[in-house]
Amino acid sequence: MSEAPRDFIRQIIHDDLESGKHDEIVTRFPPEPNGYLHIGHVMSICLNFGVAVETRGRTFLRYDDTNPHKEEQEYVDAIEQDVHWLGFDWGERLTHASDYFEQLYEAAEKLIEMGLAYVDSLSAEEIRAHRGTLTEPGTDSPYRERRVEENLDLFRRMRAGEFADGEHVLRAKIDMASPNMNLRDPALYRIRHIDHQRTGDAWCIYPMYDFAHTLSDAFEHITHSLCTLEFEDHRPLYDWFLDQLKPPHRPRQIEFSRLNLAYTITSKRKLGMMIDSGVVSGWNDPRMPTIAGMRRRGYPAVALRDFVKRGGVTKKDKLIEMGVLENSVREVLGDEAERRMAVLKPLKVVLTNYPEDQFEMMEAMNHPNRPELGTREVPFSNEVWIEQDDFMEEAPRKFFRLKPGGEVRLRSAYIIRCDEVIKDDDGNVVELRCSYDPDTRSGTGTSDRKVKGTIHWVSAAHAVPATVRLYDRLFTVPNPNAAEVFMDVLNPDSLETVEAMLEPSLADLAAGEAVQFERLGYFTPDAGDDSADARVFNRIVTLRDSWAKIEKQAMQGQD
Repeated sequence: MSEAPRDFIRQIIHDDLESGKHDEIVTRFPPEPNGYLHIGHVMSICLNFGVAVETRGRTFLRYDDTNPHKEEQEYVDAIEQDVHWLGFDWGERLTHASDYFEQLYEAAEKLIEMGLAYVDSLSAEEIRAHRGTLTEPGTDSPYRERRVEENLDLFRRMRAGEFADGEHVLRAKIDMASPNMNLRDPALYRIRHIDHQRTGDAWCIYPMYDFAHTLSDAFEHITHSLCTLEFEDHRPLYDWFLDQLKPPHRPRQIEFSRLNLAYTITSKRKLGMMIDSGVVSGWNDPRMPTIAGMRRRGYPAVALRDFVKRGGVTKKDKLIEMGVLENSVREVLGDEAERRMAVLKPLKVVLTNYPEDQFEMMEAMNHPNRPELGTREVPFSNEVWIEQDDFMEEAPRKFFRLKPGGEVRLRSAYIIRCDEVIKDDDGNVVELRCSYDPDTRSGTGTSDRKVKGTIHWVSAAHAVPATVRLYDRLFTVPNPNAAEVFMDVLNPDSLETVEAMLEPSLADLAAGEAVQFERLGYFTPDAGDDSADARVFNRIVTLRDSWAKIEKQAMQGQD
């Protein structure tokens, strides 16, 4: 086993094992099934499962299913698929907060009996008004001093379904003057007459997150409850529940900074707004920062794990450049992805001295640095497609691609010369008529003539037509959350669709397999829309980070 990175959390865990405080490390990943997981969750997944793997411990996948109004089975299925795809397994440790509804209810009654919880009959608006502000203490509810017997009776009647939604709420009795707003008599249970996806209509009262999460950690013997920094102010409440109820096992909450990715938002609410408004096609749109979206786009799981490792586990908030993630993807695909030729914006080249009824097979390497991957045969004929950008009619001196009277090598094939430019009535170039030098075939040519430029191509007679989607950043500013209206900083060019021509070996490439389109970037068949009859490819990432300078300047401007 390689040595694990020693961040502050891993150092705490190491010390706890060394001191004998714990014989085994037990962590948990507790998503709420109210949306798809996103890049921020990758950090938590890798940390919680990672430290358990490194110490031969255990990790629970526990659904925080305490709000049935927003939860759906679709999200449950997606979460499990995402965690597995990232490379982690929870074994038999799949649990739900709803597994503990009876135990949680009993704990709430115990708090009532101890005089530490009461049923409040104020409305939600009145409770907010009594809560105070960051600079002013709250005021006690007029129902705060209800007798224990009355609170127990009301709470049991809440469970029996005698009251309407919002008519009563169970609150902890802590300190309405506390400078920590979370300790100002937080809600423990609210009434919701709505069926639960697992328990049906068995319950009409549901526990609040802080209460359910703390005790679920205790019930599962979690040793280290790892969560992001926004829960730091909730830790005193976490500890208060443990101090009062004294469960047999006491977990420890530790916070770390969120992973914030530039040009991205991770709010499920805002992501849902983009879906509802048609900005993106769904939770798995390849532009989305969801794990499902990144998987569909073609990001390898190992690249995401590498990215969060580079981000590090710290206490300091950070906004990581998109280029860091994309470089992790490039490094993985650069080693693994085989090379193929594709033309995204085709321009026809007719070789006037090549026989019209002839074609031959050219040998091309599958990977320039991995000879063990072998070669493939690519058909060549008298008509080929090249990229529009690889021709310039009035070219500058250092333009080493094709121009009138100029020569260029077709990769793994011949040197050609542009003899004539054909235009339409509007003056647009529609065809190039060229001649090839038969003595310059790659690998077997008799001529030692060389030219400075080499371009890719596809035989027109054998080309596979495909729709190719070119993705870019979803927003135009590094931190769209800081915008007054986040929808106002959407990138109108986040998706460009082109009709491309591919070499025939790409006709059978399966979804999930990535290749490099030579000189263009890394691509994969779209898992949703691609078919054998209508090929659809997604650009995973470009070969180079064309945004690097722009992003660096934008990030510096936000410092």
